Amino acid sequence: MATNRTFTMLKPDSIENGNIGNILQMITEAGFSIKAMKYTQLSDAQAKEFYAVHAERPFYGELVEYMTSGPIVAAILEKDNAVADFREMIGATDPSEAAEGTIRAKYAENKGRNAVHGSDSDENAEIEGNFHFTAAEIF
Repeated sequence: MATNRTFTMLKPDSIENGNIGNILQMITEAGFSIKAMKYTQLSDAQAKEFYAVHAERPFYGELVEYMTSGPIVAAILEKDNAVADFREMIGATDPSEAAEGTIRAKYAENKGRNAVHGSDSDENAEIEGNFHFTAAEIF
């Protein structure tokens, strides 16, 4: 059964390019409500832990370096069918393949600097949300 919450991170390129407001506006206009949000910067250890699933992949080192290169905005979003709807909204990992009007089509630079993270399953949404937020920070 699908849950109504998902997790997202606006990545360092979104922050660097001044797109926090634009992306948050797209999210709220799509009917998502923000249940938790913070502006923070991942440490090397946090990025390695968060992306541990990719540890054996050749891009892992670059991913960790990129995700620690500047601040991020982490958020828990709520809406019916949140994970699937948000994945559709953000578009393909490679912005050149992302559908018109998606976050990545509008704001991502390339496959590596792709503006935003979105959980890929209900289970991961819960894990990722709990990684970034305590129960007291979620509303």
